[in-house]
Amino acid sequence: MKVIEKEIQIPRKKSPGDILTYFEENVTDALPPGEIPVRFVITRTEDDFFFCELAVLSEISSSISLPRSSIFDFRRRNHESIETFNVIFIVPTGVGAEIGGHSGDAAPVARLLAACCDTLITHPNVVNAADINELPENALCIEGSVLTGLLMGTIGLQPVRANRLILIIDKHLDPTFVDMAVNAASAARAAFGLNCPLVVKQQESFLMKSQYANSGRAVGIIQGLETLCDVLLEHRAHYDAAALTSLIQVPEHFHSEYFKSEIEMVNPWGGVEAMLTHAISLLFNIPTAHAPMMTSKEIQNLKLGIVDPRKSSETISSTYLYSVLKGLHRSPRIVRDPPAFGQVGLLTVSQISCLVIPDGCVGLPTLAAIEQGIPVIAVKENRTKMKNHLPSLGFPSGKLFIVENYLEAVGIVNALKAGISIDSVRRPLAHTNVHPAFLSEACSGEDNLR
Repeated sequence: MKVIEKEIQIPRKKSPGDILTYFEENVTDALPPGEIPVRFVITRTEDDFFFCELAVLSEISSSISLPRSSIFDFRRRNHESIETFNVIFIVPTGVGAEIGGHSGDAAPVARLLAACCDTLITHPNVVNAADINELPENALCIEGSVLTGLLMGTIGLQPVRANRLILIIDKHLDPTFVDMAVNAASAARAAFGLNCPLVVKQQESFLMKSQYANSGRAVGIIQGLETLCDVLLEHRAHYDAAALTSLIQVPEHFHSEYFKSEIEMVNPWGGVEAMLTHAISLLFNIPTAHAPMMTSKEIQNLKLGIVDPRKSSETISSTYLYSVLKGLHRSPRIVRDPPAFGQVGLLTVSQISCLVIPDGCVGLPTLAAIEQGIPVIAVKENRTKMKNHLPSLGFPSGKLFIVENYLEAVGIVNALKAGISIDSVRRPLAHTNVHPAFLSEACSGEDNLR
């Protein structure tokens, strides 16, 4: 089994409406039988084409049940619940985001947004910072594909008090790093009460190799995934969420160059990690997160000096694993049964009030928000490698807000929560538009007034 990245061009849709079906049809036509998309993003929009990249799962083992649903499956919400105000906050992995593109450096923004809503829903790329995880108390952290399913209307989230975790540790030539991963799990058990009944040391490795796409996104290739899936299948009755740690192959010089202040490098590890967790979540319907293993003691002992604060959490950790364990501890249960979506306490798309993203980022969450009528707040200051003009996607009137920074985004969130028109708190305040009524001949004349 393997996961690879593909690039395709899709002609621009000329007519409005049903954009998700349009992309699904084009992606299906572009893939040979047996390949299943697990992640989809539009990296650039031009006059005639959407330039798209997608992670694809292929050569699926016969022991693995095929996913019951497609990432493009969509279930339109029939109403918006206003009992609570709930915000989804996304910073896509591997796109070089100015804020949130390195190691948990969007966590302060998550705390800011959480302070002005009832529940914040976000994903590990935002809050996981090696040994640091500052997820707000009123926040839910879910893997990116699960978050997408929530917006697509095919997944509900059931908050939990705690999950049983399985920790799967990849084979390593130096047993020191395996021991460190076990010690990280022990520390989590002792320090915050993690329930981790299973720690499995792999006897065979699977390959994770980092690459860069033509767009500049960090992606990669995964091979031998069946070795991991076999472990998950064997122990399926004994865990609720899976923490994974394994080696990621990158050119050796990346380990030092990434931390040099004069080099602007997209984090090379995050993209292939997202490909892995998307695939595992799709196949096993469980919360999943991954931490890269330290390659060698030579890499561990690199003298990096004082680095960019956004990357500094990675220089003080040997496993990068503690934040993963803490995040999965209370990651919500995934519910894919639509008849259960009305249950008390289950969070569904009907309860999502707005989506906050970096400006120009378009993937299934953004497209789903358009189709669901969910307001989208796009932040210009959070620059990325993505090159899309959001207004050209056909947002309904009053559903797209492009702001300069996250402080301004909070103002929009509060205005939406209060039901206040954005224009009413700005000056100058425009005159009220008054349009004359134009009656057709069929609706005019004395006969129609009787």
